[in-house]
Amino acid sequence: MYWRPERLATQERSNTPLPHGFIGTVFRAVLEAGAAAPVGCLLSTERTMSTTRERIRGSMPALITPMKNGKIDEAAFRKLVSWQIAEGSHGLVPCGTTGESPTLSHEEHKRVVELCVEEANGRVPVIAGAGSNSTDEAVALTRHAKAVGADAVLSVTGYYNKPTQEGIYRHYAKIAESVDIPILLYNIPARAVIDISVETMARLSKIANVIGVKDATANMARPSRERAACGKQWRLISGEDITALGYMAHGGHGCISVTANVAPRLCADFQEACLQGAFETALGLQDRLTPLHDAMFVEASPAPVKFAASLLGLCTDEVRLPLVSASESARALIRGAMQTTGIAPN
Repeated sequence: MYWRPERLATQERSNTPLPHGFIGTVFRAVLEAGAAAPVGCLLSTERTMSTTRERIRGSMPALITPMKNGKIDEAAFRKLVSWQIAEGSHGLVPCGTTGESPTLSHEEHKRVVELCVEEANGRVPVIAGAGSNSTDEAVALTRHAKAVGADAVLSVTGYYNKPTQEGIYRHYAKIAESVDIPILLYNIPARAVIDISVETMARLSKIANVIGVKDATANMARPSRERAACGKQWRLISGEDITALGYMAHGGHGCISVTANVAPRLCADFQEACLQGAFETALGLQDRLTPLHDAMFVEASPAPVKFAASLLGLCTDEVRLPLVSASESARALIRGAMQTTGIAPN
């Protein structure tokens, strides 16, 4: 929901609270200065938000972070980003859980986002992981993502410290007020132990730069309920490869995918079929990808996907403790899934 410029003239006489986010910041500055409404600025802001929202679609890999001898392998990461774009991925998501953000230092986290933005060079949107269970830390990571040119951020709920729904709302409202960048909420109760309720999402959808959600609940009722509560412009992004077909049939706009790290073309083709309403084609691709989707979580992620990436020559299979590389039994399953899917190296 966007505020209309014509409302500004009566704002000082109204008891209606100012909007949240960066549009609210603009309004406050204008009112304090006693200036006229910056109609052109506001319309430009709305166009920017709309453009970014529309670009967040299709297959967007939750990028792994290649490592070598305990350090980030920058050359391998750049290679991965370019390969993803060449293979048809519609967007890129660095520094999520699949990118091992919990074990990256702040400096490493920032460097990975910078590398992704540099290598993508505007060809596809970059949605930088910038979440934390500390609101101040999340604001700092979000500011950095904005400063280096990310198109949007992915912001997870407050894991471990388990905030109430009011705490979740205030957490995201503070981030949105602090940084003028589009924000995708990340709802993943299985890892965070808390769920962003539909009612809380409806409140958050009224903040101009909170534009949608990555949903990893595997609850197929959520997209329909969220669209009803948040409006048709609310961006609905699946966070579960195995249920993405159902999610897309319920009106989803894309998937932030683990499997796309190693099967970007198939995942992009699957998403294109869904977006075009060609669900029979999408079903065939889903059936082909299912063994690989399952194999990517045979052990703690991202160990399986990093092993698969190593077989494709993209990087080593190195992960950081407390994660460990895929076991021999897992490796056999992953090799078999890659062969079944048709992406195994010759």
